[in-house]
Amino acid sequence: MIPQTHLDGLLAELHTRLQAVLSTRDRVHALLEAVVSVGGDLDLETVLRRIVETAAKLVDARYGALGVIGEDNTLARFVPVGMSEEEIAGIEHWPHGLGLLGLLIKEPRPLRLPRICDHPESYGFPSGHPPMAALLGVPVRVRGQVFGNLYLTEKRGGGEFDEDDEAIVVALASAAGVAIENARLYEDTRRRETWLQASAEITRSLLSGAETPRVLTLIARRARRMAGADTVAILLPEDGGRTLRIAIADGMPGPARGRRLPVEDSLAGEAFACAKPRVVTDVGDTDLRTAAGETGAVCAVPLGGPGAVRGVLSLGRRPGRVPFSRAEVCMVHSFAGHAAVALELDEARRDAERLGLLEDRDRIAKDLHDVVIQRLFAVAMTLTGAARLVEHPEAAARLRTAIDELDGTIRQIRSTIFALRTPAGAPGLRARLVELVEGARRPLGFMPALCMDGQLDTRVPAPVGEHLLAVAREAISNVVRHAHATRAGVTVRLEEDRLTLLVEDDGVGIPVGGRRSGLRNLSDRAEGLGGSCAAEALACGGTRLCWSVPLPQRHEETL
Repeated sequence: MIPQTHLDGLLAELHTRLQAVLSTRDRVHALLEAVVSVGGDLDLETVLRRIVETAAKLVDARYGALGVIGEDNTLARFVPVGMSEEEIAGIEHWPHGLGLLGLLIKEPRPLRLPRICDHPESYGFPSGHPPMAALLGVPVRVRGQVFGNLYLTEKRGGGEFDEDDEAIVVALASAAGVAIENARLYEDTRRRETWLQASAEITRSLLSGAETPRVLTLIARRARRMAGADTVAILLPEDGGRTLRIAIADGMPGPARGRRLPVEDSLAGEAFACAKPRVVTDVGDTDLRTAAGETGAVCAVPLGGPGAVRGVLSLGRRPGRVPFSRAEVCMVHSFAGHAAVALELDEARRDAERLGLLEDRDRIAKDLHDVVIQRLFAVAMTLTGAARLVEHPEAAARLRTAIDELDGTIRQIRSTIFALRTPAGAPGLRARLVELVEGARRPLGFMPALCMDGQLDTRVPAPVGEHLLAVAREAISNVVRHAHATRAGVTVRLEEDRLTLLVEDDGVGIPVGGRRSGLRNLSDRAEGLGGSCAAEALACGGTRLCWSVPLPQRHEETL
């Protein structure tokens, strides 16, 4: 018979082994459930966090993290669990991949330590970091390449991580690599689909005749969505390519639109100058200037290829987020190139439309000159000859009135011909005068009359034109502020070599003893050009301002 004490020992040993078998069975079941849970989602952000949470639960760790390795073999991102938002905010900075974390990057194999501080590679913790003792680190591989490392610390109960814990986490890391790869493939597929949709939308928008600013806004928003960026800006060159102006901005704090950056010493400027993408993991660690002074990952890609860069598309991510990957940069670069081609085609289409418009205007101008003016001139000459044969005074007066009207009509047609021959889209003197007078509609409450006669866009030098616009602006402003008029008119006339501006209104007239500083300024402008300026009260009420200056003489142009 077996002694009782020996039997009790065997039963105790059997019970212990049964408990171990049951515990192993439970851990295997938990591992299988964890594998299913980790692979049950296709969103990369969700998958990464679920991997850490599951690993910490399997080995009963208080803290866990997944460090994503960047292209420069440092930790590009940290996904922590087990800490509150207040604890996370209190940490001075996330690990960069130094010390033990760097050892796991250099030597990607499982690492178990009872005390972190006893290892010679231990680098210490940043300020605000909670104390940690035991460590279990396991690399996570995706397609044979190390994607990152799982870090688990502080086993509950104060114990150490054992071989079973290591085996469980290694098995989970293998499943995690598959889940991460599936999530990345899904994300790439979804991103490419978004890219195709965005490209088609931009092309449709351009072909439908949408304005360029609207198309640029569409490009910026689609690029931000495609790349998962927090901020986006489109910068266009100015000053002969020496500076870049932010034309479109989205997601940036404060008013960023309109800001200017030098091409030198700026990330966007580098992309513009070399016609290649430029990426930084954290622009706060560099001396380069960015579109809105961001800190975090920034990607700048040129809009166009070498020799034909039309601008720069700049994308940013806030600190703590994963930097832009090589695949994302290539995709955004391709999208920007497609957008630049679409803009170039749109510009070519607009140039063709402008050329067609210029040809039509030139044809109309020739018809007006060769047909209409000649016929009117012939009629005027006939009436002039007929007026000499008419003895009745009233009939002769009417003929002379008709002749004067024909002369005025001929001048107006000549003025129209000059306007037609002005290049389309050029901000000529006529167009600026029209804009100035139309701008007075709202403050006056009515539309002032405008009459322009002569080759204003071709005969008036630019400096004289600027003086004319300044005088017209001041005169119209006086009518708005002081005249209380119900009618006003602006006449700009070029006769031979003299430019004259007349501004009339039916208001209260020039007040006696009023301030004359504005009129003195107008007179100074005229005298500086060798001309004169006078303001007089009209007999029927109101005021007339006459500003007249000579122009440099040149050979007469005939129509």
